[in-house]
Amino acid sequence: MYTDLWNHALALYARPGAEQACLALQASGADVCLLLCGTWLQTRGVAADDERVRALRELAEPWQRDVVVPLRHLRQQWREAAASDPQLLALREQVKGLELQAEKALLERLQQRAQQWPADAGERTQDWLALLVPEQARSHDALVRLRVVATGFQEAEDGA
Repeated sequence: MYTDLWNHALALYARPGAEQACLALQASGADVCLLLCGTWLQTRGVAADDERVRALRELAEPWQRDVVVPLRHLRQQWREAAASDPQLLALREQVKGLELQAEKALLERLQQRAQQWPADAGERTQDWLALLVPEQARSHDALVRLRVVATGFQEAEDGA
């Protein structure tokens, strides 16, 4: 099991189906960093409650709004033009790198916030994903896919 959120997120995101599920949920208004944090907390057996969910959201929302989303919009805005402009393509790749660094910084902040929350010794915890996904994405097939991928990932890690 990965003890840090960043490596957990990278390993989970690399699993078949995870990236597509995350992007579909993001298109539905979900914060993928929060969802990845939720899978990490679930793996660690940390109990979910309204206070913890609120703490994670209060930390993530301004960072997403003020840092990640503007970088993402700029990168997406340049997609078409960058296909025929090598200089713009290079700049777009730099923006993509900044966006990834901003997401990593957010994951580090989320980990720091959640680090002191104890694991519940063997007790089944409430589903973090259900609490962290926005209401409009709660019935999305991609949430089911992400949950299946995360569960399979956890089982593979536990068996290792």
